[in-house]
Amino acid sequence: MPTSVPDTFTEPALDCLRGLTGDPEAEFREDQLDAIHDVVIDRARVLCVQRTGWGKSAVYFIATALLRLTGAGPTLIVSPLLALMRNQIAAAERLGLRAHTINSTNREEWDLVRARLDANSVDLLLISPERLNNPRFRDEMLPLFAASVGLLVIDEAHCISDWGHDFRPDYRRVKDMLDALPPGVAVLGTTATANDRVVDDVVSQLAAGSKGEPLRSYRGPLARESLRLEVLELPRPAERLAWLASHLPELPGSGIVYTLTRRDAEQVAAFLSARGISAVAYSGEHESDARVAIEERLLGNQVKAVVATSALGMGYDKPDLGFVVHYQAPGSVISYYQQIGRAGRTIEHADIVLLRGGEDRRIQDFFIEQAFPAREHVKAVLDDLAVAADAGRTVRELMSVVNLGMGRIEAMLKILDVEGAVLRAGSRWVLVPDSGWTYDAARYEQVTALRRAEQRAMAAFGTDGRCLMRTLQEELDDPAPADCGRCAVCAGPRFVAPLDPALVEAAGRHLRSTPIELEVKKMAPDADGVMRKIPDEVRIECGWALARFGDGGWWPAIERGLRDGEFEDDVVAALSDLLRAAGAGWVTTVPSVRLGDALERLADRLDVPFVRLVERVSDRPPQREMANATQQAANVRGAFRVLSAPPPGVGVLLDDRRMSGWTLAMVGGQLRRAGADRVVPVALATLG
Repeated sequence: MPTSVPDTFTEPALDCLRGLTGDPEAEFREDQLDAIHDVVIDRARVLCVQRTGWGKSAVYFIATALLRLTGAGPTLIVSPLLALMRNQIAAAERLGLRAHTINSTNREEWDLVRARLDANSVDLLLISPERLNNPRFRDEMLPLFAASVGLLVIDEAHCISDWGHDFRPDYRRVKDMLDALPPGVAVLGTTATANDRVVDDVVSQLAAGSKGEPLRSYRGPLARESLRLEVLELPRPAERLAWLASHLPELPGSGIVYTLTRRDAEQVAAFLSARGISAVAYSGEHESDARVAIEERLLGNQVKAVVATSALGMGYDKPDLGFVVHYQAPGSVISYYQQIGRAGRTIEHADIVLLRGGEDRRIQDFFIEQAFPAREHVKAVLDDLAVAADAGRTVRELMSVVNLGMGRIEAMLKILDVEGAVLRAGSRWVLVPDSGWTYDAARYEQVTALRRAEQRAMAAFGTDGRCLMRTLQEELDDPAPADCGRCAVCAGPRFVAPLDPALVEAAGRHLRSTPIELEVKKMAPDADGVMRKIPDEVRIECGWALARFGDGGWWPAIERGLRDGEFEDDVVAALSDLLRAAGAGWVTTVPSVRLGDALERLADRLDVPFVRLVERVSDRPPQREMANATQQAANVRGAFRVLSAPPPGVGVLLDDRRMSGWTLAMVGGQLRRAGADRVVPVALATLG
């Protein structure tokens, strides 16, 4: 319930708000002052579920300033993204707050920050949730901070809940912090993307250890009056590229184009740049300095569009962002709402356009299926850790006993660590004896079913005749959803004019224009999973593929050819150009390659010998079923043999589909060992 806030509190709080915003006429939005009062005066536990742009950060900055004036300890903010941290430090400094951060990019500053905490010269410390899972931080800095903290803030609090669209296991460590807090320390959770189920879960977790004091919640309306929404069905990537090239120049200001993968971000940005539109790709794989530079260019309107994955999402604050376009649909309406919330914060109109693609479901399925580890994989890891006892295992060693990629094993161990089944000891993992942990299959199945329901809701978005903004509100359980009167459903579409066929054709050529470079493998796992250097005398060259699986360039034609056993002339021509560019003096194939009569047609075009040099001597499971380098290399080892000495000159080792690269690397190594001068791997399509 709203609090009756006395003037003696309102006036200094309002002074802080105006200092923070730089606006001498600024006033609090509904619920902001009440939440600040709850935190500062009552030292309560509070959850704010409010739309993007409402001003959640203003609540904890002003609360921090007022708490410090009363002699309270510093504020600890758990914040998910480095971009958000940088923005928040700059904002805090406008209030005169001494703000610092501890994250993976500034380890050299940890000791300095600790010393400042000891000296009480830190007002606000931002940490990433990963720090809560770092043993050194938990052992050395968390107790120090827990003893002195005046306010704990969990930003993007929906990440605590595995029912949320962006659950992060590291956030579960917030419970350790809550348990360590002395009585009377205020706690504030903030989010814009939480439906009823997530709110209930977050409330129960934030209320833990509060000794029966109820958590206070402020939940506001989620409609964004400045946003105009439209959805277009454009299954082919070339159509979406053409749409972007046609319409981005007419959209207001600068904005973000979201893609589901890093590869798509790079491909879209390259096409837009080639058409004279200032665009740059952005993903979590960019170095920190590069991300900062791109964010600053967007803030300064020095680029028309940043083409980004979800790495540019929560917390990035550009108040005048003029548009958000989705090149593909995310997996849920809730995550979609979170991403479009970057736009239109201080301007009257921002365009929001969803370009739904034919590949969306396939990519969404991948993310859903990777979320939770299978029971048999968990059992294999725990059984091996039990055998290892106190010696533990590295992730690389575990790759030899469980058929999962390194990233998925690390994600599994993180979940098991947070849930108390294992713990990390340096670079090794050990089993926690008698932990009582059990595999919660029912919960994992429930969450997966929820993800599927969210996926279906996203597929229906814009197709069922409902107002688009109202649909977002209803998916987020807004208590007062209403038609917006502005979206394409309410007021009619704006962006449905036919695309220029010449531009679509140019986009198609762009998607097919650049072969994919296949990197040289320089290290390989031995039979025990230990990575060892590949000797120069058996190492193959970097190679090339025409397409990636599922892309919008050559892949559709390649997929048809693999299915039908007959390839179109333009595929054969492109492949012959690739072999010619590789300098082929002779060509051989991986056994069972499915190219049909394309090999004869290639031979006619290239005028180089095709020689049968390799045969399979052992049947193995398909390489696509192997999930990590140790399993993949073991699956190839001993499966092939070279029949005769290779001809002189540069050899091309041709495969139809490259899954892991280990078949080409190891068979190519056998050819080198048999006397081949150089071996260049070439594939029609590659997975990575």
